[in-house]
Amino acid sequence: MNLTIEKMIYGGDGLARSPEGKTVFVPLVLPSEEVSVSVTEEKPGFMRANLDQVLKPSSKRTEAPCPYFGRCGGCHYQHTDYQTQLEFKQAILRETFRRTAKFEWQGEIAVHSSGPWNYRNRTRMKVHAGDDFALGYYRLNSHELLPVEKCPISSPAINRVVFHLWQLGREQRIPQGVSEVEFFANHDDSAMLLEIYGGHESPNLKEFVRDLQVRVPEIKGVGLFTAPPAGPHSALPELKQTIGDGFLTYQAGERSFRVSLGSFFQTNRYMVNELVKTVVSDYGGGTALDLYAGVGLFSNHLAKRFDRVFAIESAPASAADLQANALKNVTAMKATTEQFLPKSHNLKPELVVADPPRAGLGDLAAKMLAALRAKKIIYLSCDPTTLARDLQIMLEFGYRVEEVHLIDLFPQTFHIESMVKLAR
Repeated sequence: MNLTIEKMIYGGDGLARSPEGKTVFVPLVLPSEEVSVSVTEEKPGFMRANLDQVLKPSSKRTEAPCPYFGRCGGCHYQHTDYQTQLEFKQAILRETFRRTAKFEWQGEIAVHSSGPWNYRNRTRMKVHAGDDFALGYYRLNSHELLPVEKCPISSPAINRVVFHLWQLGREQRIPQGVSEVEFFANHDDSAMLLEIYGGHESPNLKEFVRDLQVRVPEIKGVGLFTAPPAGPHSALPELKQTIGDGFLTYQAGERSFRVSLGSFFQTNRYMVNELVKTVVSDYGGGTALDLYAGVGLFSNHLAKRFDRVFAIESAPASAADLQANALKNVTAMKATTEQFLPKSHNLKPELVVADPPRAGLGDLAAKMLAALRAKKIIYLSCDPTTLARDLQIMLEFGYRVEEVHLIDLFPQTFHIESMVKLAR
C-alpha cells in the first residue's frame, strides 16, 4: 500500500490515510514523504504498518549515524536533523493541548536544548547470559532483544562499561540469571553506579562484579537486585546486596546531591542545570511545595529563595536521599502527593512545583492541587497527553497558562519533556 505521510504524532510514528480514509501509523517516516508500507495490525479505527520503502523522501531526511537505528526501539528520529526534531515536538505539544485540554496556546514555546548525542547519564539494557551472550535493547515495536555494542545517546562512561560487559559476556563470565543492567553516571562521568537485576544468588556474581570494577574503576558501587517483574502484578525488584558504595554524588549548579541505588534523577547530563534554572527561575517568598521531589533537585535550589520548602516523595530510595540532601529550611516528607495535599491547606504556598511520573497527577491530585489556590504552579511533565488532561482541570479551577517550555531531555526520541507555568 502506498501512502503520503501527513504529520508526526506522539509515539514516534507518522500519520497517513489509507485509500479508504482510515488512519495509518507508520514508523521511521517524515511528513510529506510518499512511502510503501505493509499493514501489521488493523483495528476498527486505525491501522499500523511497517515501512517497506520511501518512494519520495523528504528534504529533511538524513542518514542516521547509529548502525542500529531502524531496528532498535530506543530512538525514533535519527533520520532527520535535530532542529526538525524540535519542531516536531513543538507541534505535537500544541496539538495535544488543543485536542486534550481544549486549550489553544497561541504564545511562544520556549525551547531549551543542548548536545543531542552522548547525553544520557542513565540507561538500562537487557542481558542474555550464556553461550549466545547478548546485551542490548528491545527491537523497535518488539520484546525481542537486539544486541547493541555501543549507544551514541549514552555517556562515554556508560559505553565503556558496555564494551567491557561484551568482553566478559563473550568470555562467558557473566552469571546465568542476570537479565538486566542499569547504568548511572554522575555529572562528569567520573563515578558510576550499576544495578544488576537477576542472578543475585549465583556464586560467581561477586567475582564478576570485582572483575568489572577493575576494568572500569569509575564503577563505585553495584546493587544486586532480584529480577524485574514478569507481569503487572509481580513483586517489584528488591535490593539484595550492595558491593562498594550505595550512592554517588551528583553536582547540579551550586548544590551537590546524594543519589543512591534505586533513586530517580534527571537523565540528561547536559540539561540538569538548565532545567533547574528554568523551574526555579526568579521566584521567591514564604512557602514553596515540591511535589514528586525525587532526591531534592528543585527543593534545595528553591530553599535559597523561599523561607521554607516542603518536599514530598514516596519512593523509598529517593525519599531517603531527599532527607539526606535536605537543607535546613527544607522539610522532607515521605508520602504520596494524594496523602500530603489534603493536610497542606494551612501552608498557603506561593509556589508549587510538580514533577509527576508519566501517569501525571491524575484527577484527584490535580483537583486537590488546584484547590490549594497557590499563586503559581510549575508543572513539569514527561508525557504531553497526561499534562494536557491535568491542565484542563487547572484551567477549570481558574488558573491561566503564563508560559510553555519544551525542555528537550531526550533528543533522537519521541519523548517530550515540557513545563507549563500557571498563575491565578
